[in-house]
Amino acid sequence: MQDASDIIDVEKIKTLLPHRYPFLLIDRVLEVKKGQSIKALKNISFNEPFFQGHFPNKSVMPGVLIIEAMAQAAGLLGTLGIEEGKLSKDSLFYLVGVDKVRFRKPAGPGDQLIIDVEFITLKRNIWKFRASAYVDSKLVTSAEILTTVME
Repeated sequence: MQDASDIIDVEKIKTLLPHRYPFLLIDRVLEVKKGQSIKALKNISFNEPFFQGHFPNKSVMPGVLIIEAMAQAAGLLGTLGIEEGKLSKDSLFYLVGVDKVRFRKPAGPGDQLIIDVEFITLKRNIWKFRASAYVDSKLVTSAEILTTVME
């Protein structure tokens, strides 16, 4: 079980990721094993701006935003896993690819999206992660996320 001091809140996340409202899609980091894995949380609220158009009569979180949330969690894992001083303050993880994507179940208002990401490999500055998103312990989306670090 994680100690409350291990949880990373949104204020700390904002120091690690460049994203801001309405595009910061990680509300909290629940668990991190440095350089190995991360578990993050996205609370899906009925007043998210994307629900106005996706879809007005049946609110569903867009799959591309679930993938973006997984990519942001992967960026956090990469940032938290690198030895201090190896990245400059201007370094960013950029999404360069998404492989093996599967959408299994929709996510919508009131759901808590739990995102699990594990580091797979680093080759020629391409970071590969395995990511899964769950609602109520049921798999919603899975993918392999590819990122690179640039200044």
